[in-house]
Amino acid sequence: MFRWKRLAAVAAVVGLALTGCTATSGGSGGSSSTLTLGVLVPATTFSAQDINWANESPYGQAVYDGLVRADPDGTVVPWLATKWSYDDAKTKLTMTLRSDVTFTDGTKFDADVAAQNLIRFRDGDSPNKSLLALVSAAKAVDPTTLEIDLSAPDPALLTSLTQNAGLVESPKAFTSSTIKTVPVGSGPYVLDTKDTVVGSSYTFTKNDKYWAPKTVHYDKLVLNVYGDATSLLNAVKGGQVNAANTPDNNSLDQMKAAGFTVNPLELNWTGLILFDRGGTTNPALGDVRVRQAINYAFDTKALLKAVGKGYGTTTSQIFPTNSPGYDKSLDSYYAYNPEKAKELLKEAGYANGLTLEQPSSSLLGQATYTLIAEQLKAVGITVKYTDTGNNFISDVLAPKFGSIYMILQEDPTAWQIANFSLLPTASWNPYHYDDPTVVSLVKTIQTGTTDEADAATKQLNDYIVKQAWFAPWYRMQSSYVTDANTAVTVQQGNAYPYLWNFTPKS
Repeated sequence: MFRWKRLAAVAAVVGLALTGCTATSGGSGGSSSTLTLGVLVPATTFSAQDINWANESPYGQAVYDGLVRADPDGTVVPWLATKWSYDDAKTKLTMTLRSDVTFTDGTKFDADVAAQNLIRFRDGDSPNKSLLALVSAAKAVDPTTLEIDLSAPDPALLTSLTQNAGLVESPKAFTSSTIKTVPVGSGPYVLDTKDTVVGSSYTFTKNDKYWAPKTVHYDKLVLNVYGDATSLLNAVKGGQVNAANTPDNNSLDQMKAAGFTVNPLELNWTGLILFDRGGTTNPALGDVRVRQAINYAFDTKALLKAVGKGYGTTTSQIFPTNSPGYDKSLDSYYAYNPEKAKELLKEAGYANGLTLEQPSSSLLGQATYTLIAEQLKAVGITVKYTDTGNNFISDVLAPKFGSIYMILQEDPTAWQIANFSLLPTASWNPYHYDDPTVVSLVKTIQTGTTDEADAATKQLNDYIVKQAWFAPWYRMQSSYVTDANTAVTVQQGNAYPYLWNFTPKS
């Protein structure tokens, strides 16, 4: 997933020296008992309390089990928790846990261990710790019954528990001096520290005592780090990996020529965020007609071809296709119409044009900013850029700009989207714009029945499209490549496929 924090993460690993990247039994044409994967970033930490997700998810999934799992389409299914239910207020989640799970150090998994892990993650240093922000308490009723108390309903809690928030670690590891480098979990693999080069190549061997052996398809797992596109391409062409996540789509033709299959997934949307909807610093942006005009000004099909290299789907909405709020008709709601844009600007009192102050950053590609300026200039809008350098994110969220160009995530649930981008308290609503309609619909999503929440999600998506809170161009294609010996199903909502969805081809 292109989470916005990856802007810095990708830059930090460029130039990473690689070792341990010679051909292995997991390369194309080798034994299917070893799965060798190319990853873009090294493991930040193996401590379950602080662990990262997204492109680092394979590290955690190799050694830890989660309370629940997500099917490829995002559906939450049982794992360490076999069943669960909420109380009527939706502020207490009761989970029934397995009794046959043991950590690799011999410690038994139970509800008390699960509760400790939840609180440690909530209070830890993971960049995703906010996933459990509404968890007020967690306790064991008995060895197989876990109660999670919430300060307010959290419609995304179960989804969060399929990710790093739900991983469980042996309590004996909590005080270990090697907690960051030597994981102790109950998962399908064990980290082979002797055959691992930290920051470069990580080797895992199968946990022979794993409680769910039928879900483990390989005897050995190797995660090789490729900090730049060239080294990754060379590894693919040299048969050094079975599969890999790609940092962009620029080398897909060469990878396909090397016999690899492209497995596409749309995780992010690309376009403009129109932050200053109240017209605080730029009165023009406070007029919905101006925001709509900005949408009509963009030739999104041409931008997809020029900026996205043709990989993606044009759209006018930020909700993902698997959301109950997704409406296919909204993908083309703002079809390219510069004359309509000019009419709206005239109606809003800007027949003579207006100026937008926007930030620029080399991390997002300078050529794109030129295209934005050209297309907006054609309808009478002048863009004035300020190069923010390494301060792009901090300046954007300060906030210093009423509108920006951005590539941003499509969160799995409407509740997550609202808390990330829409509510007055959302990180990516830095002007804290407060719309009563949005707040009301989100409240229904938080507290209503499933049917009520789904209906509210659909209304919310429709509303923000027509109010033009954003000016999306397209959903960008993420590409995961696999060799002739490997099959995979991509994971909705995550950049990296989940490990159990890799299988050897017969």
